[in-house]
Amino acid sequence: MPSIYDCTVDSELLTGTRRARAALGRGELVVLPTDTVYGLAADAFQPEAVARLLAAKGRGRQSPPPVLIPGIPTLDALAEEVPDEVRALVAEFWPGGLTIILPARASLAWDLGETRGTVALRMPAHPIALEILSETGPLAVSSANLTGEQAASTAAEAQAMLGESVSVYLEAGRVGYDASAAGTGSTIVDATGLVLPEGKLRIVRDGVIPAAEIQRVVGAERCA
Repeated sequence: MPSIYDCTVDSELLTGTRRARAALGRGELVVLPTDTVYGLAADAFQPEAVARLLAAKGRGRQSPPPVLIPGIPTLDALAEEVPDEVRALVAEFWPGGLTIILPARASLAWDLGETRGTVALRMPAHPIALEILSETGPLAVSSANLTGEQAASTAAEAQAMLGESVSVYLEAGRVGYDASAAGTGSTIVDATGLVLPEGKLRIVRDGVIPAAEIQRVVGAERCA
């Protein structure tokens, strides 16, 4: 039976985060709050855990999960190359609702699915997520919902969809941005083109950070 912890209560926060870290280490799934939506998390370096994440959501390997990281220095450890424009973006928007797709380091011992040599990285702006990430390192994290359903904004909403496929649920109240047209998920940009001299950044999914803000930092001429 999965456990749900009310992280607004100090004692439950301590117990919940400790048990979440232990569950992740065993290759199990955890639901945790981020600044955008609740996330379904697995150890990014345990292929069986990532496969469990995809199965819980009803996804195949063609939809690899993003990877949440604890800080900007981890960007260089996971990405083969980090263009100057990306460094400007993370300086402006991390921690926060921006996911950046970059070429992954070929030496990484992980299997996130059919990534075609890329990885989608984000540093979330939520203290509980960042605390756990600081202990576990990078986590494969997708929105905590069944594929095709609305992303959960509370752990209880996630539990109603994911049930016993998750070992630990961390409830921290309702999360998400009040974004009118963009939605509540992170903005996803593909920065793999920026490694080429004439390449451009492409916005893959509109989200909480408007396209105009991305263009302001990168320059309109470097956006497709």
